[in-house]
Amino acid sequence: MIQKFIELGEGYADIYELIELGTLMPTRIQHTIAFYSEKNGQPVASLALVLKPSRDKFQPIYICREGIPNPHEKPNQRFDLFKEMAASAGKEVAEFTIKPSNMFPETELFYQHLIGILRTNKFISPLS
Repeated sequence: MIQKFIELGEGYADIYELIELGTLMPTRIQHTIAFYSEKNGQPVASLALVLKPSRDKFQPIYICREGIPNPHEKPNQRFDLFKEMAASAGKEVAEFTIKPSNMFPETELFYQHLIGILRTNKFISPLS
């Protein structure tokens, strides 16, 4: 199984595209996830949709990286809309506290770290 993060952006306006993807494909959503970290002294959230694998054994994970405030620190409408979309798909938003992406020399290494977290917590399957 190939799992890959597909970054839509950093969550300012592109969070609405992530919400639209979830709204249009609610039956494909396997998990909705909020990753919390502190970047440049600010508490931020990355929001992600883990979709069910395709027939080609590819599992996309759409993400908006570190672009909205952590809703536990500063409530915001973008997170509320994401949570509403998740609820309408029958999902709860799983929450993880992680290291920020700027602690990794490359963004791809950050995403590999997140895949490891998701596999360890059995949110996605290991490679087969």
